[in-house]
Amino acid sequence: MESLKEKTAKGLFWGGMNNGVQQLLGLIFGIILGRLLNPSDYGLIAMITIFSLIATALQNSGFSTALVNEKEPKDSDYNAVFWFNIFMGGVIYLTLFFSAPLIADYYDEPRLVALCRYAFIGLLFSCSGVAQAAYLYKNLRAQQLAKASITATILSSSVAAVMAWQGFSYWSLATQTNLFILISTLLRWHYSDWRPTLKVDFTFIRKAFPFSVKILISDVLTQVNNNVMNMLLGRYFSAHDTGNYNQAYQWNNKCTSLIQGMVKQVDQTVLVSVRDDRERQLAVLRKMVRFAAFISFPLLLGFGLVAKEFIVLAIGEKWLISAQYLQWICVCGAVLPISTLMADFLISRGKSGTFMGCTLALGLLQIVAMLTLYPYGIATMVKTYVVLNLFWLFVWFFFACKDTSYTLLLMLKDIMPFALAAAGVMFATGYITSNIGNLVLLLISRCILAAVLYYAVMRLAGAQILKETTDFMMNKIKKQ
Repeated sequence: MESLKEKTAKGLFWGGMNNGVQQLLGLIFGIILGRLLNPSDYGLIAMITIFSLIATALQNSGFSTALVNEKEPKDSDYNAVFWFNIFMGGVIYLTLFFSAPLIADYYDEPRLVALCRYAFIGLLFSCSGVAQAAYLYKNLRAQQLAKASITATILSSSVAAVMAWQGFSYWSLATQTNLFILISTLLRWHYSDWRPTLKVDFTFIRKAFPFSVKILISDVLTQVNNNVMNMLLGRYFSAHDTGNYNQAYQWNNKCTSLIQGMVKQVDQTVLVSVRDDRERQLAVLRKMVRFAAFISFPLLLGFGLVAKEFIVLAIGEKWLISAQYLQWICVCGAVLPISTLMADFLISRGKSGTFMGCTLALGLLQIVAMLTLYPYGIATMVKTYVVLNLFWLFVWFFFACKDTSYTLLLMLKDIMPFALAAAGVMFATGYITSNIGNLVLLLISRCILAAVLYYAVMRLAGAQILKETTDFMMNKIKKQ
């Protein structure tokens, strides 16, 4: 039998493989679609994204998280969640179908009526795959989840690229999402050993409701928090402006998803499995925090360093304003995986109510701030968004760890060496390469120099996480 450490390492590896390949594919197809489409195309999709994300959260209703948080879920528990999701998916799609004119009126954009009704079809595909995904996730079947996601990304993105080339504009982006959901759902069924039955017992739904309803509210609030800028930009500015911001947000999200997806592949399951041993659970959390910081700070701060060169070379000067937004967003993106770990630690300890309260407070603060500041322009809104999300890392830490031995000093000790090293490396790299005029040479030079310098700093500092990561990768290669 594999030890918990071995299962966690394997889950992190496949989570990293999954997200690494997906982000590479996202990079390739993002460049293709960014060149073929206009900011307004992305803006229209960004306006309605919040509704599909909230609908997905309502459809799941927190029960997939409840399954993962259950020590040993039974087949009947998965079956109850499956049929509940089927019912919710149908009801929510019909509600959104008839609400499409209201959404279009909010943004004063008639094209959204037909787009909403088509783009939300993905809800009907996803509702049948939630229980299968939870089963694979709970059993640390990260390899199968990775294969499903990678295959779905390749096929859906290829179709979207062809459609964009043929002039289908924003319809290609909506099709990409729908196809991804459909293909990944079918493959989760293929890889999962569990199958639903017609013998339905909703005992688990009733038992888990007090916990799951808080997760549901928190999920809805999280989606609002993540998309508050798109909602307000779509309302008070143009589709073109919304598309420019959304392009920056999506590129930042590709980087943060690389680390978050890797960690979230295992963190909830592992933290729940050791929650009866609080000291061991805290040791697991700290190791995950160090790993996330080790990867996140150089990746996001480095991406911010090369944002202008990357955007101009990859998708053209028409997106130049997005590069400026991207530089700012990458700063708070660097701490997002750590904030997510703190939030998941809070959930693993059964504090779904506190998780909900923290998420609600952040959402309200962001909405009030953005509504107050939108007359001062998008740049002011983006900078404020960054500051609030940086500050909220400490709020998550306070509530997640206030009755543990994990002090603020220890958390800073776990993350600051990586943050300072990455910031110093990016500053030095920017200074050394500042006189290079050719954008291609500048991009390549900065990427190579920053990577070499960060690795050298970690080696000289004797970073244990670097040694453990290197040893695991070498062992994996030898086994292959």
